[in-house]
Amino acid sequence: MKKINLIVLLFIGLVFVSCDKDFEELNSNPNDPTSVPSELLLGSMIRSTGNVMYSTFNGGDMGSCWAQHFAKVQYNDEERYLPRESAIGGVWATLYESVAADANAMYDLAVIEENEVAQGAALTMKAYAFLLLTDLFGDVPFSEALQGATNISPKYDSQQEVYNGCLSILDNAMAKLDPANGNLDSNQDIMYGGDVSKWRKFAASLKFRALMRISAKDLRASEMQALVNSGLLFSSSADDANLVYLSAAPNANPIYESVVFGTRNEWKINSEVVERMDGSLGWPMDNRLPVMAQKNADGIYRGKPSGFQNVPNNDYNYANVSALGEFYLQPELPAVFLSYTELQFLLAEAAFKGYISGGNAAASAYYQAGIQSSFDDNEGAAMDTYYSGLIVFSPAIALEQIATQKWLALYSQGFEAWTELRRTGFPVLTPAIDGAINEIPSRYTYPVIEKSLNAASYNAAVSNLPGGDKLTSPVWWMN
Repeated sequence: MKKINLIVLLFIGLVFVSCDKDFEELNSNPNDPTSVPSELLLGSMIRSTGNVMYSTFNGGDMGSCWAQHFAKVQYNDEERYLPRESAIGGVWATLYESVAADANAMYDLAVIEENEVAQGAALTMKAYAFLLLTDLFGDVPFSEALQGATNISPKYDSQQEVYNGCLSILDNAMAKLDPANGNLDSNQDIMYGGDVSKWRKFAASLKFRALMRISAKDLRASEMQALVNSGLLFSSSADDANLVYLSAAPNANPIYESVVFGTRNEWKINSEVVERMDGSLGWPMDNRLPVMAQKNADGIYRGKPSGFQNVPNNDYNYANVSALGEFYLQPELPAVFLSYTELQFLLAEAAFKGYISGGNAAASAYYQAGIQSSFDDNEGAAMDTYYSGLIVFSPAIALEQIATQKWLALYSQGFEAWTELRRTGFPVLTPAIDGAINEIPSRYTYPVIEKSLNAASYNAAVSNLPGGDKLTSPVWWMN
């Protein structure tokens, strides 16, 4: 009996030793990894950024309407400079929580992996998020942001400090985004399909845009010229930083999801766009107009001016104002982060101002290239005789020409169109007719939640704003 018990005990002991030996291996869930590959975060970051920019309630209402690309025939409070607090708070939260924070996490994981190209892509997206935040709001938490529970009351850095930080981030990103350092996962990179060389061009071109944006306050011409000389700037539209959406909701372009899928047809084309394209102002006829707008019920292109609290005599309604063009209502319409077209106009301005070499001859060439590229972007609309008359490059009015053509080329890119309008002052637009304020807004006000959750830092930031936390307070880089 004792012998049998001993055998049983030995058997049980062997079982427990064997189970303990392989316990970790046997009880690991292969579908629940303890470490997430860094590149798995890239796609969601890109999509979150594109969605917040192209949302009709963000980039549409508080971007394209304020830049007077779009107008609304109903529900037009935002067009009249009465933005929704929920929309402003949503932009802030998305860019911090779903873009900048994830970019930090991706970078940290990529450091552990020793994956330099993933580090570079993460840094580029982090810089993009903070540049967008500071352009929209002004001073924002930056150096103390993204620290989680260790710092729930981060200070607001000045816009100049945010720009300085982002420019350094982009320099670091360009160094890491060397194709010799490896590849990105093409399945996770929904911007460039894993092409590291294009990410490097994106970082370089984004830096050039940032340098131009602050040039009136902090001119760094040598850095601009260095970028031109580097050969790393976008060389064609094939380099564009775009997110191409899919053909069905919820993965379609947000404009399509609101206007077509959601049958919200109140967004129409603004009369300021139509009148600059249909010959009304003496400009040549513009073949981009049929791409940007549809004919109204009377068979003509007709825009609506911004504003009107109560539309007089039903002069502007769903039927008699032109809808957005079918091209711009496609589910697959890309979210444009930065384009070769925009870069050409920035280069034209830089050359004309003497920031980069080439003078008026280079400025004219960049300007014409930008116009041609914009026509190509609009379903390859034929330029025909468009480059004539008032459109021909003229040093006497070059800055207005360049900025106005850039404004047209940025159609539907609400945040960027409004931002460049604020920076350049062109084209000269009349504020909304029944606006809550008598000028086009200069910034977003801070989210209300900041007043309670981060009161001391919020109050310090507001004290640095000329006029306080108002839509009319200019941000640092504004002329």
